Amino acid sequence: MAKRIPPLTDRQVMNAKPLDKMYRLYDGGGLYLEVASSGSRLWKFKYRRPGASDETRMSFGTYPQVSLADARRQRTQARQQLSAGVDPAQARRDAAASIAEEHSLRFENVARAWHATMLSGWQPDTAANILHRLEHDIFPLIGATHIAAIKPRDILAAIQAIEDRGAKEIARCNLANVVRIFDFAINRGDTERINPAARLSDVLQPARLAFW
Repeated sequence: MAKRIPPLTDRQVMNAKPLDKMYRLYDGGGLYLEVASSGSRLWKFKYRRPGASDETRMSFGTYPQVSLADARRQRTQARQQLSAGVDPAQARRDAAASIAEEHSLRFENVARAWHATMLSGWQPDTAANILHRLEHDIFPLIGATHIAAIKPRDILAAIQAIEDRGAKEIARCNLANVVRIFDFAINRGDTERINPAARLSDVLQPARLAFW
């Protein structure tokens, strides 16, 4: 019968000092604290991927940023994932990729990607003016919203706020660029929705179009 590993205590973890060589303090269930000769203390989890025979390891973070209790919660979650046939390390990578994609599809990031794509066709002053107007008038209101979640009324509110300060031509130019940004997003596959800005020009106050 395998010898049962007694669980670690907070005092043991806190008092773990560096030695000439790296060593490990085991908590059981695959969780251990790796203490490097440099003094760093890293939580690791040892396990076998579903369907694999070889062992692998994943990091749970460093101590004291990640406490013993936090590391144990991560171990419990990882073991639950393994019981369901899920590789916890792969699940973590998938979650990180999903978060990164979510961030990249916020309106501001899509707009900046559109702006970078269009740069070669614009004069420098035009490019700078377009970006400045987006940063000043549009990003503060819808820049952090996912491109697929923006509704016509959200865009209209941003454009009408420009009208309310008397800048009707700037409002229309901004709207025209928002339309182009959504066309760019749709063509790139960022969203499958019909362009929510495409029919808003008829709602705006009449103004002579300006070109930047």
